[in-house]
Amino acid sequence: MQKITSNQNSRVKEWTKMQSKKGRVKSGQYVIEGWHIVDEAIKHHKQLQALMVTDETYLENLPVDSATEVYVITPEIAKHIAATETPQGVFAVLATEDYHETIPDDLDGSWLLLDSIQDPGNIGTMVRTADAAGMNGVVFGKGSADIYNPKVVRSMQGSQFHMRLFAGDLIDWMTAFKKNGVPTYGTELNDQAISYYDVQPTKKFGLVMGNEGNGVDPEILSWTSQNLYIPMNGEAESLNVAVATGILIFHFCK
Repeated sequence: MQKITSNQNSRVKEWTKMQSKKGRVKSGQYVIEGWHIVDEAIKHHKQLQALMVTDETYLENLPVDSATEVYVITPEIAKHIAATETPQGVFAVLATEDYHETIPDDLDGSWLLLDSIQDPGNIGTMVRTADAAGMNGVVFGKGSADIYNPKVVRSMQGSQFHMRLFAGDLIDWMTAFKKNGVPTYGTELNDQAISYYDVQPTKKFGLVMGNEGNGVDPEILSWTSQNLYIPMNGEAESLNVAVATGILIFHFCK
């Protein structure tokens, strides 16, 4: 265990750089913060590269193995490396390569695909919903916020440790779904789209949800088995993408 008291310490500088995508790519690591998410990482056997706490007694409730570097830092350093206004004084460093995986050869089960979803809060809600429904994984397509963006990491609240997350080209994924006989669905308002009520629940599917303002890319929609819409009785023009995702996921995953 090491104690660090200066923001100018080389380790502190490394952790601070991980708040940017450039820093995360260069180091191959990212920072998680807060009791809940660090505890979830430990419970799900994620190898912590480092554990940082502002109080040595916190370590009594954070069992880590001997391979984890442990640091006691000052509250000032905690504020310096935190992405939140009021940090809880518990941080950890994880490797980023955990989630950048190739498409599984035996693609099966239920999957959520994010096409240019940019709001971290929406992403967190969508990932947690997929987790709650027992889906196999979530794919972050091009244009979506970075999986390791601190706001995205925080909004997922540990669900990223319960299921597989991928980043990749959604057309490649749609091709793989077709090859493996997995039906795919997108959301679109046009004459070809049908009400989601008319589709039977299933344990095998891919669901593509699109950008908050522009919806799903037309090229991706051209690859789906069927495009859907959610009937609305009121006068609202549209639903929040995370809300719509929840409706569709729990319909399919009955």
